Amino acid sequence: MNVAIITAAGKSTRLKGNISKQFMSLYNKPVLAHTLTAFQNSSKIEEIYVTVPLNYLDFCKKNVVEKYRFSKVKKLIPGGETRQASVYNALCELPCDCEIVSIHDGVRPLITTSEVDFLIERLLEENRKDPDVMGVIIASPAYETIKEVDKNGEIKCTIPRENVWHAQTPQTFFYRAILESHKKALEDNFIGTDDASLVERMGWKIKVVRGSHENIKITTPIDLFLAELIIHRKSNRGKYH
Repeated sequence: MNVAIITAAGKSTRLKGNISKQFMSLYNKPVLAHTLTAFQNSSKIEEIYVTVPLNYLDFCKKNVVEKYRFSKVKKLIPGGETRQASVYNALCELPCDCEIVSIHDGVRPLITTSEVDFLIERLLEENRKDPDVMGVIIASPAYETIKEVDKNGEIKCTIPRENVWHAQTPQTFFYRAILESHKKALEDNFIGTDDASLVERMGWKIKVVRGSHENIKITTPIDLFLAELIIHRKSNRGKYH
């Protein structure tokens, strides 16, 4: 079984709205509803688990899951103190016959169903070639010059940008590997910057799939504005989701 974990337990500290950013309106639907649509329509994903703030459980069930008929959503899970804790909470709720887990930020509403499906196919393909490959992530190549800077603001070096990629989500893993990686991180009190970093420290390999710079994360008001423009353009071309 292949499942998706959608992390939507953030508290919108940077947007400073009166509602968490995953529930803000984007093109006449909550941000989270756009995100869930890509996974609902996936032929590869059988079940969806969503982490949400404890005080939004009922709101999310009524105004997102039930309203937009997301039949693949099997459970809403209270989020933890960190994103990593929220993902671990969800991993512990997955069925025992789960094989592959696709973990995605609920506030990346521009991901497409074809990208979700391709990552799962690519993971299986890469693992057949090399059994040490336990995950694949979507990322976009850096297109600006990258500088490494010390704490005093002085440039230490210029990093070749052809070697630098902006990690995005979904990040797709074999269930046993990502669960073991999270358990080890919890045991070691290690906090990673993303799920892939937890798997990397276990010595397993992660492959990168080139994604789009349009797969933005809704963090600031300008991100909402940009997402609206992108959806409008894609909708006019009949290419949205």
